[in-house]
Amino acid sequence: MQKESRRRGKWRNVVFGCVALIILVADQLSKTWIRANLAPGESLLDTGLFRIIHIQNSGAAFGILKDYTQVLIVVAFIGIAVILLYVFYLQRRWHILDNMFVMGALGLVLGGAIGNQVDRLFRGQVTDFVDFRVWPAFNVADASETVGIIIIVIYILLQVKTTGQSE
Repeated sequence: MQKESRRRGKWRNVVFGCVALIILVADQLSKTWIRANLAPGESLLDTGLFRIIHIQNSGAAFGILKDYTQVLIVVAFIGIAVILLYVFYLQRRWHILDNMFVMGALGLVLGGAIGNQVDRLFRGQVTDFVDFRVWPAFNVADASETVGIIIIVIYILLQVKTTGQSE
């Protein structure tokens, strides 16, 4: 039984690592393509509601904390460290989060955090390119972090609701 549990735990870590790596690679490849093919401010596709545009963002999500790159680098390193600490040392203590679904979502968050961190460290700003015009421009890393966090929050809320109903 304990051997089975350890094997399941290893698969969760493999899922976590693979998802994070896939997001990181997709993010960096898409940003590299945008930088190589579009000048800053140039659009590739513009349908009126949606466009692909090369934007350099020196801030965080929604352009907040513009020009606070050093602060954002420190905060991102702390966030990355917290995720890794949880995944490799604390996940079994919080049984509500100890499953494949949450590990995949954490992989989305980690891959996105590392993707944007690479941009900040090596370019001083993040490349954004997906623009729906009613929402600030974003990239693969931003989207994966957002989706990962939403998945985790919904999962926790469903677990709390289920646990609360069974009492």
